[in-house]
Amino acid sequence: MSDLVNEEAAVFDAGELNRVRPALRRDAPESGVLYRVPSRDYAPEARTSRGPDSVSVATYAEIEASGGWDTAFSGQYKDGRYYRIVQETLHPEHSYRYFVLRDQAGRQKAIQPFFVLDQDILAGASGTIKAAVDTVRHRFPKFLTLRTLMVGCIAGEGHLDNRDAFADPKTCSLLAQATLDEAKKERAGLIVFKEFPSAYREVLGHLKDDGFICLPSLPMASLSTAHKDFDAYMAASLSRATRKDLRRKFKAAQSAGLTMSVVEDVTPIVDEIYPLYLNVYNRSKLHFEKLTKDYLCALGQRMPDRTRFFVWRRGDRIVAFNLCMVHNDAIYDQYIGLDYEVALDLHLYHYTIRDIMSWAMANGYQRYVSNGLNYDPKHHLRMQLDPLDLYARHRSPVINAAMKVVLPYLEPTKYDPHLKKFANYSDLRA
Repeated sequence: MSDLVNEEAAVFDAGELNRVRPALRRDAPESGVLYRVPSRDYAPEARTSRGPDSVSVATYAEIEASGGWDTAFSGQYKDGRYYRIVQETLHPEHSYRYFVLRDQAGRQKAIQPFFVLDQDILAGASGTIKAAVDTVRHRFPKFLTLRTLMVGCIAGEGHLDNRDAFADPKTCSLLAQATLDEAKKERAGLIVFKEFPSAYREVLGHLKDDGFICLPSLPMASLSTAHKDFDAYMAASLSRATRKDLRRKFKAAQSAGLTMSVVEDVTPIVDEIYPLYLNVYNRSKLHFEKLTKDYLCALGQRMPDRTRFFVWRRGDRIVAFNLCMVHNDAIYDQYIGLDYEVALDLHLYHYTIRDIMSWAMANGYQRYVSNGLNYDPKHHLRMQLDPLDLYARHRSPVINAAMKVVLPYLEPTKYDPHLKKFANYSDLRA
């Protein structure tokens, strides 16, 4: 680290070094490494000229101190505020940090979050493969669990802060090398770019040149809400049999006298809704992030412009809720909580989707986007799949070569029987 600081000091005077590169100050031990530095031949009077980009590692606080979060992820429904909420309220056992892309003059171009965890590489597998591995894990609990550096968001899909900044294959390769170096520092063998939408394939596809393999993750799903109301949507999009089935299910819920409200902040009722979230979480076969009460409260308090909680009551008792986020012309259905004492009999899952879509239509939103899983009802509602990609590699070239052969047999989309029914199923693979 001292050699690196001395090299930058040869380029910048001490004052500018502290302003441009706070992550390299000696009093910031949490800071990371600069992966490319200007040449010693770089003259101060030539600082406005174009030169190589660099990637460093910083904490949230270090980026915030320089105003770097002001515009980060501003085009996304989960902007820079969201990443602070995640860091402060979810999984404190993980190490949260950020790759910072800068130009030669030290100007910030992009931020890419990452975290380090122990990842079960068979989390999406099922059938005979998982059964065989479970047998081995009775004796060796950490079998096929790898320390992993993940680029992206722990709670939701990943996004590039500035897509254009990584359009140059050399810059994408620079980020890839930064992940390898940081993974070595963290003693992480596996590097994963977690669940990036297929819209980034043109850019992130360059990661393959650095040894990464692209695999499909469990996709999101979406449909158009550009309809007068839910009945108009059903008439335009669904078969007669599906419309009849849905009306039967809706009738059961309506007969129970359910009422719905929409709020931004659930702090007053978080003790009532959080157990409903845990009901769903504990029934799921696939687990990644686990939400907390603090997370649910912080979203409404810090991002009221983006957060909408839909809450259904039967009398005074809350029986369901959905956490949604809104941005531009879309509503994003993120997490659901259900009271399973009544949820199945009242078909609450379908009922909540109907009410959210109806609200979206009434409020001018043009697109409904849902998180992964529960693909059977989404297929019947004629949603389309929104592919998400994983880019993975191992630091060891030998192990990485073996992973490229094995991982396609373990990726999670192979084990959901309903995905193949979607018309755009073939889009899942890059």
